[in-house]
Amino acid sequence: MIRTTHLLICLLTAIGFTATSQAQNGSPSPQAQPTQAQPTQAQPTETSRQMTKAVGDQQLTYLQQEPVGDPPKKGWPLLLFLHGYGECGDNLSEVKRHGPPKLIGRFDELSGCLVISPQCPRDSWWRTATLKALIDEIVASRDDIDSSRLYVTGLSMGGYGIWSFLSRHPDYFAAAIPICGGGNPFNLPANRPDRKLGITNEFSSHGLRKAKSLPIWTFHGSEDRSVPIVETETLVKSLRDAGAKNVKFTVYEGSGHVAAWERAYGSPETWKWLFSQRVEN
Repeated sequence: MIRTTHLLICLLTAIGFTATSQAQNGSPSPQAQPTQAQPTQAQPTETSRQMTKAVGDQQLTYLQQEPVGDPPKKGWPLLLFLHGYGECGDNLSEVKRHGPPKLIGRFDELSGCLVISPQCPRDSWWRTATLKALIDEIVASRDDIDSSRLYVTGLSMGGYGIWSFLSRHPDYFAAAIPICGGGNPFNLPANRPDRKLGITNEFSSHGLRKAKSLPIWTFHGSEDRSVPIVETETLVKSLRDAGAKNVKFTVYEGSGHVAAWERAYGSPETWKWLFSQRVEN
């Protein structure tokens, strides 16, 4: 009896030692292993491309991020993203520093969309004719794009590019999200020829009023020191004075230039709103 009790004590001691060693070595039991959250959409593929034809002196290269799998019955939505002045140049990876091309894996709406991110050359500016030719070329070359769901978003210089585009082609996109941009770039002393080269003003204040039916959600930080908030306020007022009912304007109180697009793009509501818009035939 004493011998049996001794063996039982030794066995229990050995089991306890093994469990203690596993805990000290960080080896969790199977039940303690965390489960990894799986993304709903597969990660898009990425390719670097270039426009087949030049428009004036621009022939943009662009990053194309494409959904995996079969497209919806009506085709994929398409999102054009316009970067800011700091990402101009000839290193295409720069377009992934901010916005949709950086965040594409975080939101199902972006993962299920063809995202086109062109790069503006150095000492240049977004030009309406070039951007329209780029999207026209992409849509014409494919049969899996839903032409009723073409969208555009951009930040800073990209915001300027959007407002200019909308003032020239108010019915081209199904919806737009310009962030901390403006109309005439020469309103800012930093954009004038003695400071920067290659900037052109294509914005038409009269033309923008024709975009009064377009769903627009624009964002700006109240403490923006690069592009004052009055630039967006003026455009929103112009549209509303023209009778616009689908213009949303979010002001981030206390936020500066960069924080405006980080907060706007980081919100799921931004993408839910954008991708719910479509052109009704």
